[in-house]
Amino acid sequence: MTLDDLRVFVAVCRAGSLSAVARDLGCTQSAVSQHVRRLEKQTGTSLLERHARGVVPTEAGRIVQAAAADGIAGLDGALRRVANLVRGGGGTVRVTTGATTVRHFMSEAVVSFRRGHPGVSLEFQTENSSRSCFDALAAGDLDLAWITIGAPVRGIEQRPVMELPWVLAVGADDPLAGRTGLTPADLADIRHIRLPENSASRAHLDAALAESGIHVRSDTSVADWDTALLLAELGLGHAVVPALPGWQVPGTDGPLRLVPIPALPPLAVGWAVRRWAALAPPALAFADEVARSCRARAAGQQ
Repeated sequence: MTLDDLRVFVAVCRAGSLSAVARDLGCTQSAVSQHVRRLEKQTGTSLLERHARGVVPTEAGRIVQAAAADGIAGLDGALRRVANLVRGGGGTVRVTTGATTVRHFMSEAVVSFRRGHPGVSLEFQTENSSRSCFDALAAGDLDLAWITIGAPVRGIEQRPVMELPWVLAVGADDPLAGRTGLTPADLADIRHIRLPENSASRAHLDAALAESGIHVRSDTSVADWDTALLLAELGLGHAVVPALPGWQVPGTDGPLRLVPIPALPPLAVGWAVRRWAALAPPALAFADEVARSCRARAAGQQ
């Protein structure tokens, strides 16, 4: 049994497919199977169940997967810290997040961090949902993921940074634009611009509206929050979006208006990591700088 055997096995469990992992690794499916067979020989039991649509871990396989994933995360973190020491305190902080997150949550922190840590590189990887951020964090050589905080995820530690209240974005000439606040009932008869499909923010909003008895009417779905704002500004619908740091609520200048919806539960956002204790000092410093910047901007809104 080797470390590569464990890495491949964890990847197969996450992907649910031997062939998908083979494509990712640029090898044959037979080579992937050999890694799994070595583990099964070592443990003396079957670790995967084969089905028509792929594979799933057996009960024994789930035990091995959980232990291997935790061990690999700790080892990868230790190797990055050693590499930073060898390079004299430099290194790289790798972050996975949504398409517009850096601009909305991290722009000031990136500038401040680079000034304080000129020898450290920042790398960003884009994902389209918190779920895919979790998968990338668990499977890849990444340090941090910026996510919508949600239910516990095995092998991932989540740390809230701030809560975002919900607002309705409408064109300045819309009948609702002059309101100082809205209730969920006010959202029943509008045509919604839906938030990104499969995103945690959309699921959170849909659940909150459903709890208030609101059925969402929509023929428009967007890939990110910024596109939802643009379409609302153009008068093509109404967008219920989280109020991002630095926004003036209620109201904005120009053709767009933001109207608070205080009865909707806020959206918690923040960091996810495999293990905080295993993070290298530069990654911890960047996470802290982003949190400080976000909270300062949020305080300026109040």
